[in-house]
Parts: sequence; C-alpha cells; structure tokens
Amino acid sequence: MNTVVLNLEPIVHLSDEQFYQLCMANRDLNLELSATGEVIIVPSVGGESGTQEADFITDLNNWNRQTKLGKVFSSSTIFKLPNGANRSPDAAWVKLERWEALTAEERKKFPPLTPDFVIELRSETDRLKPLQDKMQEYLENGLRLGWLINPQDKQVEIYQPGQPVEVVAIPALLVGEEVLPGFELQV
Repeated sequence: MNTVVLNLEPIVHLSDEQFYQLCMANRDLNLELSATGEVIIVPSVGGESGTQEADFITDLNNWNRQTKLGKVFSSSTIFKLPNGANRSPDAAWVKLERWEALTAEERKKFPPLTPDFVIELRSETDRLKPLQDKMQEYLENGLRLGWLINPQDKQVEIYQPGQPVEVVAIPALLVGEEVLPGFELQV
C-alpha cells in the first residue's frame, strides 16, 4: 500500500481536537495531518523496515537511559508542529527540559512541539521526495538534528539548521553532535 492523501479542506478544517479524535477513532491507521489540512494515511511497514526501526529506537533509548537527557518516542507518537502539521517520525527525541515544560494534558495528547532529533527510515513503500520535504518541514519548525536513512540508495541525509543537507554513504557511523552528546548509530 502506498501513502494516501485526503484533502478535506474544501469540506471541513479539522481542529486539533478533531484530528486527535479522528486518530483515536481509527487506531488501526497511521495518520498525519499536513500544515495545509491534508490527512495523510501512512502505510504500515514490512518486517525489514520494522526491525531496523526497532533497532534504531533501541540504540537511541539505551543512550538516553544512560544520559537521562530527554525522552525517546516511537513512530506511534504524533507531534503538533508550530506550523499546524501533525507529524510522526520513525524515532524522535525531545530534550528533557522541553518535555517537562509541557502540561500534563499536552503530554497526554499530541505534544505541541518539534522534536530536537528525528530519524526517518525510508521503507519500501516510501517515495524519497515526500520524506525529504518532511525533513525540511521539521527543520523549518525547530528541529536541531535529523537523519533520513535511505537503505534503497545506500545513503543517509543529515539535516541541521542553517547547513546544507549532508549525504553520507551506508555503511556509516552517525554521531549525535551537540544535540545528542556521545550518541553514535551504526547504519
């Protein structure tokens, strides 16, 4: 199954609460909402992508448990970005101080912030351009570091504010820079 985009804007503009309720009523679907109001139905991934994603989250979480610098999130978490989009990266990390600044209600629903760090893993069903656009959207909304891992083309795109996208060949050792001090990920 490929990604499906529904343009509801001619009919209805979903409020934050309506989109949240739509997601809760359709828990079997992976939904996102673009800044322009399009509902995006993201297909599930296969075994290869699923196990890679799990490995990346495990490595990130192991580092975070040692450092206690933030919170790690899976691809099931939707973040409400400042531009109004609701996005769910494959893995995300938020600095602890930013997470703790949210209210209990904000933490319970879709956190209204852009993660400090995200990983997007291109699966067999993903087209590259929409993922690159999504990474740019994260950057424009405050992302500090992002990795777009693209096994099909054997490369990783590294996104950082104010810098051109850096492309490295796989296999590679990715480092967390100042955002995730001491974190390394072998891909």
